[in-house]
Amino acid sequence: MDEKVLNGKKNGMKVLLLVLLLYILDVSVFVFSVVHMEEVYVKETAHVLSIIGLAVSIIVFCTAWIFFCGLKVLKPQEALVLTLFGKYVGTLKDSGFYYVNPFCTSVNPAAKTRLNQSGDVTETGSLAAVVGAVQGTANLEMTSNKLSLKIMTLNNSRQKINDCLGNPIEIGIAVTWKIVDTAKAVFNVNNYKEFLSLQCDSALRNVVRLYPYDVAPNVDTTGDGVADEGSLRGSSEVVAARIRDEIQTRVEEAGIEIIEARITYLAYAPEIAAVMLQRQQASAIVDARKMIVDGAVGMVEMALDRLNEKEVVHLDEERKAAMVSNLLVVLCGNRDAQPVVNSGSLY
Repeated sequence: MDEKVLNGKKNGMKVLLLVLLLYILDVSVFVFSVVHMEEVYVKETAHVLSIIGLAVSIIVFCTAWIFFCGLKVLKPQEALVLTLFGKYVGTLKDSGFYYVNPFCTSVNPAAKTRLNQSGDVTETGSLAAVVGAVQGTANLEMTSNKLSLKIMTLNNSRQKINDCLGNPIEIGIAVTWKIVDTAKAVFNVNNYKEFLSLQCDSALRNVVRLYPYDVAPNVDTTGDGVADEGSLRGSSEVVAARIRDEIQTRVEEAGIEIIEARITYLAYAPEIAAVMLQRQQASAIVDARKMIVDGAVGMVEMALDRLNEKEVVHLDEERKAAMVSNLLVVLCGNRDAQPVVNSGSLY
């Protein structure tokens, strides 16, 4: 269904003044008719006219309030979808004081749905203060059925999802969105807010299961058949953009535009968090030891070259092996060495 924007309906103030003027005239006719009916000596024609005027004034007084139902007040970034006896009439989107067919009803199936960190229209308009005593609950329904066209944020609850390696992780996202087509949002889905929330959950699961939590070998996250270094922790921008595109594809028919999607929380699930922490610590220790050994071998090699170059001492292969062993123990050990001083001869 295509959106139909109603323009040229900003006649609310004129209609309001005309209805108020009609009520003033109606009260005047009512008083005039009552006064003339109480006169004892009155002509028959005048008496009949007084009765007719009294009846008309009562009918007008009881029915003129219907025109108030056609008065609509919209503030900036608000919209109102109108239907007439089940048929879509159009949408009011620009701010102003409108007058439409008083039998038109506003539609918003998601009016009572509240999303986390999502601003919805809840406050009453100024029109309610003018005709609140006449319309009663009708004004509250009209106000609550307004659609907000502002940029809103959906902070979806954390989900437990298995990554591509089968490790359970907890992840949460914040989605920034807005309504761009009010007709699609109201008529194409049952509740566009619940629909958006469910599609965010589904899209998040589809994308997260393609990535490992951390960089892993032989994992293809792009689908091109080549292993890459994509991961949830290291490629958060790429993952967020992919989640945003996935959600946008799903909510296109609901008239919603996804502006941005961001990962707000990412961690291993509690049942494997301690094990994964030990794994990360072990990996860090191995990397550190590798660096220490590489440095120690370089230092030993440099020491032997300098001794030979300066001809400080001549060592046979056995003594060189002993020296290399002692230097590696000193350089690679995680404790301070306890040297033993040999005051005698080398041989």
